[in-house]
Amino acid sequence: MSGHDTENAYAKLSACHESIKDRIPFSPELALVLGSGLGGYGDTMKIEAVIDYHDIEGFPISTVAGHKGRFLFGTVGPVKVVCMQGRIHYYEGYNMTDVVLPTRLMHMMGARILFLTNASGGVNTSYHAGDFMIIRDHISSFVPSPLLGQNIDELGTRFPDMCEIYDRDLIDIIRRSAREEKIDIQEGTYIQLTGPNFETPAEIRMCRALGADAVGMSTAVEAMAANHMRMKICGISCISNMAAGITDSPLTHQEVQETADRRAADFTRLITRCVINMNDVLSGMPVRTERADE
Repeated sequence: MSGHDTENAYAKLSACHESIKDRIPFSPELALVLGSGLGGYGDTMKIEAVIDYHDIEGFPISTVAGHKGRFLFGTVGPVKVVCMQGRIHYYEGYNMTDVVLPTRLMHMMGARILFLTNASGGVNTSYHAGDFMIIRDHISSFVPSPLLGQNIDELGTRFPDMCEIYDRDLIDIIRRSAREEKIDIQEGTYIQLTGPNFETPAEIRMCRALGADAVGMSTAVEAMAANHMRMKICGISCISNMAAGITDSPLTHQEVQETADRRAADFTRLITRCVINMNDVLSGMPVRTERADE
C-alpha cells in the first residue's frame, strides 16, 4: 500500500467539508486533538454540535480503543473549539494523506491554532509516568512525510520551513498556564515511530541517542501538515509509561489508559487554562482565507 495519495487528496478533503459544512455551528478558532485516554476532556466543553466520523463522506475511521471517533464543536471560555475525540493513526493502515486529513479539514473549517495532545512513552530517564511534557520540537524521520507526492498548492508551499513548528508564543502560554494551575510540566522533543507495536529497548536507546524525550505513534505528521498550512501549533504529551528497557515492566495499552485516567483532572485544568489564555493570540491573528498562500 502506498503511504500517499495526494493526487485526489484535495478533492477528498473538499468533499468531506462539503458533506458536513451545514452542520458546523460556527467557524472554530482552535482545533484540539485528544490523544489516547484523554478523550474525556471533550465532554467538559460547552458542546454545541457533534459530528460522528462515520457521517462524513470518505472520512477515515479511528479504530483504537478509547477513541470515540467524532468531532465536538463547543466553547472553552471565549474560544470556539473543534475537538477531535479520537485521531487517525498510520498504523491503522491508512494512507498518510488520510492520517492528516482531519487536521486539514479542521483548518478548512476555519481553525488557526492546532493544539495537539497525546499519550507517549518516556524516553528521558528523569521523567515519570504521569508527567506532562510541552512538545518543543519533534523527530519524524521514521514515518513518511505527509507532504510527499504532488504538492497541494491550495494548502501551502512546496518546500515549507520547519524551523519552528511549535509556536514559541503558544509554548509560553502553556508554561504560564501550568504555573497558574500549579501543575509541574516538562519540556522536550517528541519522536514519532510507526507502531502499532511498542518499541524494543534497543530502539528506545536509539531514540534517546537522537535526542528524543518522549516517543509515540502520532502527532508529528499532523504538526507537519498544519505547519504546511501555516497554522500556529502547540502540543502536550502525557507520559503514560516509561519506555521499554527503562523499567522491567511490559508495556500495555491498559497502562496508557490508567495513567491518563489518573491525571484526567489535572489535564482538564491545564488544557482549559491554556485554551482560554490562547484567546489573546487568536485575537491578533488574521482570519483564514480560502488559500493558505494568499
